[in-house]
Amino acid sequence: MIDNSAQRSTEPTSIAVLGTGIMGAAMARNLCRAGLDVRVWNRTRAKAEPLAEDGIVVADTPAEAVAGAGVVLTVLHDGEAAAEAVTAALPGLAPDVVWAQCTTAGIAGLDRLVALAEEHGITLIDAPVLGTRQPAEEGTLTILAAGPEATRGRLAPVLAAIGSRAIWVGDTPGAATRLKLVCNSWVLAITHGTAEALALAQGLGVETADFLDAIAGGPLDLGYLHTKAAAIEAGELAPSFAVDTALKDARLIVDAADTAGVRLDVAAAGLDRLARASAQGHGDRDMAASYYASFDPEPAAG
Repeated sequence: MIDNSAQRSTEPTSIAVLGTGIMGAAMARNLCRAGLDVRVWNRTRAKAEPLAEDGIVVADTPAEAVAGAGVVLTVLHDGEAAAEAVTAALPGLAPDVVWAQCTTAGIAGLDRLVALAEEHGITLIDAPVLGTRQPAEEGTLTILAAGPEATRGRLAPVLAAIGSRAIWVGDTPGAATRLKLVCNSWVLAITHGTAEALALAQGLGVETADFLDAIAGGPLDLGYLHTKAAAIEAGELAPSFAVDTALKDARLIVDAADTAGVRLDVAAAGLDRLARASAQGHGDRDMAASYYASFDPEPAAG
């Protein structure tokens, strides 16, 4: 059952953020702006160093980053990276630390993280987020959360700093990850739908503007469609959510469906599209670059 009840804490909290990519860096800045003491670590330190200008301490190791932290956030590429970071952080973790796992780890990946937390007596919150670069920067992410109810007050100032709402879906880690996979399957479906509609328009000589005008204001219209269509049309595909990250998530979705005995033909085809787009050299561009998977790559000049 979804619980949107707000829980407040007046205690300032020291936070460690492990992983400062597109999402982690934005989340760290918002935590700092909320008046929280923030330390960060990233595998490539140079990517984390700009955060020092915001008053955030950049640590050399995960153990240094988590020293004295009441809450640790992992915002890394996958479950394996999160497990490696937290394992390296173990010597610095406080006995009563709360670990909020924000990585999209998938079911098997989260199981590994749950086992790691249980082995070392760490309180784990399953807390993947919905949103990309802009909502992360604006602090308007939606946090999907599952974990012990007793942690909610302590986490309240952290979640309030990074998101516009937290949806608690259970007391046991796993429920939030399953919901995140369902949500991401929808995001990927409409991304590929947008990409294919524009590719078909290109192939048939139909103006994108005419397509968008035809569905404007009706039940088939989506703000997301217009945003991604504009990016594709302009070729402006700076990543808010990169192809290679979407490819990882697509694999997690298809794997979860296979485990559950559910056939997802569209998700499987979308996985293939992302793999083609990545192979064409679009891996670090926005996932709307799925568009290019509709066309054969241009032959090399000469």
